[in-house]
Formats: sequence, structure tokens, C-alpha cells
Amino acid sequence: MVPVPLSRLQPSRTEEIESWPYLDEGVLLKTRSRKVCMTCHWMRHHAGVNCIPLLTCQLHQGLIAHGEHLTSRCQGWTDDMVRQRGWAPEVA
Repeated sequence: MVPVPLSRLQPSRTEEIESWPYLDEGVLLKTRSRKVCMTCHWMRHHAGVNCIPLLTCQLHQGLIAHGEHLTSRCQGWTDDMVRQRGWAPEVA
């Protein structure tokens, strides 16, 4: 399997990110490790209405409530590609 570059990851849903549902306890698990949404390969920041940041999970196509990204993760948590391969692997 060939990894997809981060810049080419596009949401598969057709609706606007602002209309994505918030992820709940059914998806997010509380954790006390470094394996939280903030350190996950799938987490993204987007500028929402009035430039209010939206935290999203590209894997689950959902929004993450502010603060939950620091204390929660899902079963699909994956280490960020930068950590896996080093900075700017495309240059190598």
C-alpha cells in the first residue's frame, strides 16, 4: 500500500465541513497518553465561520469538540507521518 501525501487527502463527504457531526463517546475514548487526537495523522484544523477554528478527524469525517483533542483518541489513532518518516520525506 502506497501512503497518500497529506496535501492530497480530501474529505469524501460532499457537504461543508461545518455540517459534519461532532464525534461522541461512541468514537472517542478518554486517554492519558500521548496518543490523543492532537498527535494523530488524521486530525486537521480548518478555519470556520468568522475564522473560528474547527478541529476535524479526516478518518471519521467528523468534528472534534475543543479540548477533546487533548484528552481523547479513537481506535484508528495513527502516528503522524512526519514522526514516522521524518521531516519532508518527499525531498529524500
